[in-house]
Amino acid sequence: MGTALFPLNAVLCPGGRLPLRIFEARYLDMITRCLREGEGFVVVLMKPDTNETVENPFYKKGTMAKIVDFDSGDDGLLNITVEGIESAAIKSAHRYNTGLWVGDIEFEGEAEVSYEAVPVPNQFEELAQILKALVRHPSVSDLNLSIDFDDSRQVGLRLTELLPLDNTQKQYLFELDDPIFRLEKISDQLSTLAP
Repeated sequence: MGTALFPLNAVLCPGGRLPLRIFEARYLDMITRCLREGEGFVVVLMKPDTNETVENPFYKKGTMAKIVDFDSGDDGLLNITVEGIESAAIKSAHRYNTGLWVGDIEFEGEAEVSYEAVPVPNQFEELAQILKALVRHPSVSDLNLSIDFDDSRQVGLRLTELLPLDNTQKQYLFELDDPIFRLEKISDQLSTLAP
């Protein structure tokens, strides 16, 4: 069958968490199956100015996600929190009649447990401080993120998710392999955001 894909207007990176409200039947079915089977699904960013009816409406790199929390909201909608496990390349994808996308994926060896930490260079220490300030915000602190603020990869990926950047910029940063280069690019982005 392939792995279920969840196209969103958000970027999820390995180690990150994302709250979602589920209301469409195709995704309610997907979540039910994932919970029953103990499976995950791939969160993938929709391309700008596109919709799911076109071929290849999303980027070719996403993140395998697992459900870490769920409840039914007062409005009857399903609220879930997912955690990014490992980046995944989408080799091919097709859409079922239900509208659910599934893909043939290949993991890229970036699971949180499979890499060595890369210390944050002194010139990017300010980025770790910015991240510490961001995680104090109630909407972020509610996610209960576990972050090593001395690890360039974790600092860079969390900033990629949390900073007010355009989604195409976030996808670009997510797809970078070098954690130090990612910090450099984030630093460049922040200098353009400053008044």
